[in-house]
Formats: sequence, C-alpha cells, structure tokens
Amino acid sequence: MMVNQKLVNLLEQGLKQLERDVSERQERQLLDYLLLLDKWNQAYNLTAIRDPAEMVSRHLLDSLSLLPYVSQGELLDIGSGAGLPGIPLAILRPDLDVHSLDSNGKKTRFQFQVKTALGLSNFSVHQARVENFQPTTRSQQLVSRAFASLRDFLSWTQHLATQDARWLAMKGQYPSEELEDLPAGFELTASHKLEVPGQEGQRHLLILQRQL
Repeated sequence: MMVNQKLVNLLEQGLKQLERDVSERQERQLLDYLLLLDKWNQAYNLTAIRDPAEMVSRHLLDSLSLLPYVSQGELLDIGSGAGLPGIPLAILRPDLDVHSLDSNGKKTRFQFQVKTALGLSNFSVHQARVENFQPTTRSQQLVSRAFASLRDFLSWTQHLATQDARWLAMKGQYPSEELEDLPAGFELTASHKLEVPGQEGQRHLLILQRQL
C-alpha cells in the first residue's frame, strides 16, 4: 500500500514526542492500518474523521498515549469500534494479548481484515454485546476509549474482569460528575493527563479498581 510522506512525517514526529522507539515493521503496520481505515471508512463510516492526517493524531497517537499505563498480559478493549486503541497497542506491544470487543458487524469485520493484513497474532476480535460476552478467561485490564460513562463501563463489564482488574478509561475533559456517580465498590486509583501530539483538547486517563 502506498502512503504519502506527510503521513510518515506526522507519525514519526508524534512517536518521537511520545518517546516511543518503533521498528520499521511497526511503523509500516501503523501506516498500513491507517490506510485500511481510510479506505474502509469511505464505504462503512467507521469513524467521523475523514482526513488521514487528522487520523494520525486523533486515532494512532491518541491510542498510543496509553502505553505507559498498560501492563503486559491480556487487555480487553471494550466497544473498540474500528479497533482503537487495541490495534495500535497490539502493534507496538507484542507482549500484549489484546482482545477487541464490539457489537457492530461491519466494524469487527474491518478489524479482522486488519488482523489478517498486518499479521497481528496477538490480536483477537469478538463480536458481541458487552453484557452478553462470555469469554473463557477474565481480564486483568479493561480499556475503553469512547464507550460509555464510567458507571456503565464498570457496571457492564464486571463479569469480564478479575477481582484485581484495572479499568482504564480514556476521556476528554476530566469527568468530575461521572466520578461522583461510580457504582458501589469501585474507586479511582489514579488519573493522568495525556499529552497527545497534534491535539489541543484535553485528554485524561482514569484508572479504576474494585475496593478491596
């Protein structure tokens, strides 16, 4: 697949700002994913963002800003849509066992196409509603990028998580009102302001766990 130099430069500059060293293969995979997203988006409306240059910041770099807070092992991406943040994380972290969950058939078919085209052996796609999903194992870290309120994210996914699991919720502005409405038995254990290259708006990561 052909990619223009502008996208290459934007991605490389952003990765440098995030202090991420990537191999040539990983950089190629990120760009190939971007091109597939742009191509499929023209027919299937996977994302409201139409400009590939904007996708570099709003999708790729935004997803990768999560990397410092992700532990090795299994990660479950809830309501992943076009595979965000799961696919970029799987590309840069081969030690992760990334599972992507979405109920939309067009979006999960796209993700499976990406998995095949990029050879992502550590990435699995599941099509199901979150409340109906019954995996064989429970996850220690669950992430959502634009899925639901904190209350719904925690409530709907309790059956998918280990007792000591961490919920990583990516948000825009700091969600003070949502934090006042957490389900009983949960607490905020950390919050981080995410600095995403090319983005001016606020981005926050909230990490939540069960009260032990």
